[in-house]
Amino acid sequence: MGKKHTSTAHGTGTGTRGARTAGRRRLAVPLLALAAAGAVLLTGCGAGDGSHSSDGRKSSRHDIPLPGGPTGGGAERDQEGEQPDTPGATPSADYLSTFALDVDTASYGYARRTLASGHAPDPSTVRPEEFVNSFRQDYPRPEGNGFSVTVDGARTGDDRWSLVRVGLATRAAETESSRPPAALTFVIDISGSMAEPGRLDLARASLDVMTDRLRDDDSVALVTFSGEAQTVLPMTRLGDHRDRVHHAIDRLEPTDSTNLGAGVRTGYATAVEGLREGATNRVVLVSDALANTGDTDADSILEQISAARREHGITLFGVGVGSEYGDALMERLADKGDGHTTYVSGRDEAYSVFCDRLPQNIDLTARDAKAQVAFDPETVEQFRLIGYDNRAVADEDFRDDRVDGGEVGPGHTVTALYAVRTRPGASGHLATATVRWLDPATRAAHENSGRLEAGSLRADVWSSPPAFQVTAVAAYFADALRSGDARRSPLPGGRPLGQLASRASDLARATEDKDVAALATAIGQADDLNVCAQDCAR
Repeated sequence: MGKKHTSTAHGTGTGTRGARTAGRRRLAVPLLALAAAGAVLLTGCGAGDGSHSSDGRKSSRHDIPLPGGPTGGGAERDQEGEQPDTPGATPSADYLSTFALDVDTASYGYARRTLASGHAPDPSTVRPEEFVNSFRQDYPRPEGNGFSVTVDGARTGDDRWSLVRVGLATRAAETESSRPPAALTFVIDISGSMAEPGRLDLARASLDVMTDRLRDDDSVALVTFSGEAQTVLPMTRLGDHRDRVHHAIDRLEPTDSTNLGAGVRTGYATAVEGLREGATNRVVLVSDALANTGDTDADSILEQISAARREHGITLFGVGVGSEYGDALMERLADKGDGHTTYVSGRDEAYSVFCDRLPQNIDLTARDAKAQVAFDPETVEQFRLIGYDNRAVADEDFRDDRVDGGEVGPGHTVTALYAVRTRPGASGHLATATVRWLDPATRAAHENSGRLEAGSLRADVWSSPPAFQVTAVAAYFADALRSGDARRSPLPGGRPLGQLASRASDLARATEDKDVAALATAIGQADDLNVCAQDCAR
């Protein structure tokens, strides 16, 4: 049993439960499959397709439009499962939102790179959850494995719409000396496109510094791919062999085409051959993901290495580089490969990923982590999950531990933001958020929950604490960048880009956070490009 965790004043944790804890009852719950949208470095994510939105009844065209439209579809069926005795936790299926945890940040990094070059990002590459999860949060942390749960919210001033934030946090990261050893297989793209400055040269420099910072009991293997793939360095314990690793890195030179599928297959084969019991085994793919030869389908590639993923728990971490970047392929590989993606565009970002965050976040605190938010139909009229379009989990699969979730390590936070329209005069219970995960060592299932009352909603988003405001700014910014997608309508309570940039600048000064300052710069660049000239604010 884990220690009971309490969230902020705006939500109350209900404690960690084992998969067969007393206080649950078996219920036959009619569930309608929702299309939903849902850890950090070196963690993985389950995936699916869809978006979460609901109006609590069959939708009509007179409802306030929500991006992606209302939920629907799927055959109604009974699902017997164990449910917590939490008020509001088992409403009708139209009020459930279920997703696999995700803390990717590649979409935000690539958008910043594109805006800095004077262009607006393709709306299809903008994933709001990756914008939101790019910033530090102040959620309380648990003492052991698993998650604390924080649920809070604030009103937007737009026709009973509020933003509701579900925040999950893992325990603090351990010191470098106390983490388990790492066995890292680097799969490096050396195709011709990697010759562009800021691609292979950046990877070489970062890997050299990282090699010096890893511990003596860590191991590294190196696989390269262009037209074909080859293992240039088998799994090598660093110890007295760092010069051998540096020599292999220094010999990396760009060649011709990009057979990414061959690289991933060879990388996993090398990782399995060098598998270390008691160590954290990872494949790290460094590429612009512009696959142009061999197998270029993510599902096909991953099916060929599925045994390594399932039997040995080897997850994929994707590092994207380059001004032209195959975002969709890299994200799909990481989603289906129980992994995570990030994007680097400069030396500082690359050093942060390879030299600081990578060595410090090798351990796992949760496997197959999923979240389910149950909205109370007595107080909630409509809701929409912002982003997580590729992380959907069927509601009835929340407690099916055979269904993939996200692998999350220590020191991480996961944030999901909802637009919620309350009923007139709503009071009482608004929502309950529950996270479920498997212990990484024992595979035992645990849950923790947090609640939000309608009366706990803050009066205004922009008078909320700074971290909440940063979350809102990031979400509205992503929404503005997706305004070119005719299938979507603006988020309630949106602001013009100029106002968002000013708000981000004020928050950066108040928090002295350079990441928030970079957000302000990116929003200003989008404003200069006249992105979302007419649709950012409703």
